[in-house]
Amino acid sequence: MAIAILDTPVGRLGVHEEGGAITRVTWDAVAEGDETPVLTRAITQLRAYFAGELQRFDLPLRVDGSAFQRAVCDEMSAIPFGDTVTYGDIAKATGKSAQAVGSACGGNPIPIIIPCHRVLGAGDKMVGFSGAGGVETKVWLLRHEGAAGLLI
Repeated sequence: MAIAILDTPVGRLGVHEEGGAITRVTWDAVAEGDETPVLTRAITQLRAYFAGELQRFDLPLRVDGSAFQRAVCDEMSAIPFGDTVTYGDIAKATGKSAQAVGSACGGNPIPIIIPCHRVLGAGDKMVGFSGAGGVETKVWLLRHEGAAGLLI
């Protein structure tokens, strides 16, 4: 496993790569191992995202977890830049409860790249974010993406 570090407006991110795929994004990580080509691409794309120059990540990802966790991550990955959906919307798509979807979103191992910040509660209610800074980070990311109209 290797970890590359990037300082961003939402904190210091650690991007974890294992076996040729991104497996985690964490806050306040420490660099580990040599930077791989996959990590270089990930850091380049994250820099472009935070600079407002990238709207969709194109990286090999591996979500460890249940089939349901992977299905929720697939649904989140399909949410366009600047758009939002509700936990209920993903629940309908996966056939599970909104609460189960909320738990799966909270367990997203690759936040920002898999955009769990684009998932809101019923009535577009701003609830939880598993990354550092919690809801404040979620609000920052949505404003960065131009989804701020719903936050006013």
